[in-house]
Amino acid sequence: MDGVVLIEVLVAMLIFMFGVLGMVGLQASLTRSQTDSKVRADASYLASEMIGRLWSDAGNIANYDSSNCASTTACKEWLDKVAASLPNGSGTLAVAASGDVKITIGWKGPDGQTHTYVTNTTIVKA
Repeated sequence: MDGVVLIEVLVAMLIFMFGVLGMVGLQASLTRSQTDSKVRADASYLASEMIGRLWSDAGNIANYDSSNCASTTACKEWLDKVAASLPNGSGTLAVAASGDVKITIGWKGPDGQTHTYVTNTTIVKA
């Protein structure tokens, strides 16, 4: 009888250890998902921030196009903020003469995949 009890204890410990390993794997998956969600939310916030900057300077939105961005202080500050806030972050703005603006924010995740967030808006002077 002593051997049967020992086998039952070993089987119970094996089942318990598989459960613990499953929980550790679940925790790792949740951490990855949470990190990905935070970076996506940060990208969305940064795009909204640029839209606010564009509305506050609607008369000069042509200066915010990526080709002119380095010469515009507010745009350059925003690009620096994108680079500092997101892993390998970058941002581009395409401004059309009609006032249509396309903001593209890109970053590289810890898995090496490149992600992008794109938003479009129209800015018109009142």
